[in-house]
Amino acid sequence: MTLTLILEQIFNGLQAGVTLFLVAAGLTLILGIMDFVFLAHGAQVMIGAYAAAAITQATGNFFIGLGLAIPITFASGYLLELLIIRHLYRRNHMEQVLATFGLILFFNEAIRVGFGPAALYSDLPPALSGFVEILPDTPYPAYRLGVIAVGLICALAIHLFVSKTRIGAMVRAGANNPEMTAALGINIKILFRLIFATGACLAGIAGMMLGPLTSVQPGMGEPLLILSLVVIIIGGIGSVRGAFIAAIIVGAAITIVLLDERLLARITAALLAGLEGGMGGIGGWGGSASGGGSGGG
Repeated sequence: MTLTLILEQIFNGLQAGVTLFLVAAGLTLILGIMDFVFLAHGAQVMIGAYAAAAITQATGNFFIGLGLAIPITFASGYLLELLIIRHLYRRNHMEQVLATFGLILFFNEAIRVGFGPAALYSDLPPALSGFVEILPDTPYPAYRLGVIAVGLICALAIHLFVSKTRIGAMVRAGANNPEMTAALGINIKILFRLIFATGACLAGIAGMMLGPLTSVQPGMGEPLLILSLVVIIIGGIGSVRGAFIAAIIVGAAITIVLLDERLLARITAALLAGLEGGMGGIGGWGGSASGGGSGGG
């Protein structure tokens, strides 16, 4: 195994990890703060990917596609919470699972009706289609480095938002004691709606980043949903920092498995050990965004 191959796999694992974090970060906020089981989170990945791919094809500009797809995914999450999700907060988790599973079927069929069953493909702009030498004679795709940079910037922004801003303090307060927070004049319904829309937007950004690397097709977000649930359980529900650490670990594990399938059994055993550790995960030493989620109004 050469040094070039090792470096490539390290960067591939980091790219897979930060992409998975974008999906898991929104879902861990929805699960941990809102105490809502949202199985259709993978559909937000698909919506973001389709929005970016369709706008890019229409305008011929990759960056315009990304710039317009971000508010579209935020608006889709906002409207979804307003029209459907807010009516399910007081239902038990099994009813939430059934309702959001139905949303998966709805979104997949809606995409097939609107765009057809064939996959869409996005061409990279010339500025991102080349290679960057991370070391002499060790080229790496510029776009994948861009994905890593976007993921790390989003991770830092989420951390600063939750821990340093006034709205982040409202989020933490609403998670710990929604009744007292509402009594202080904070609109919990609007707060939770914005959290949900932000989580949907983060998942959409992951889809936008994945679009040029894979085919954009119906159901493309479901595999990421499964992996993001593993990340959340390992990292701790409601912990953004735990989700980031766990996503990097899972991303590296996936890359190692693709490199050497004989390691699959060992990695599976390690993941199962993490699952057996309970819902606390590794987020305890990272600081959770909530002290235990509560349902919204």
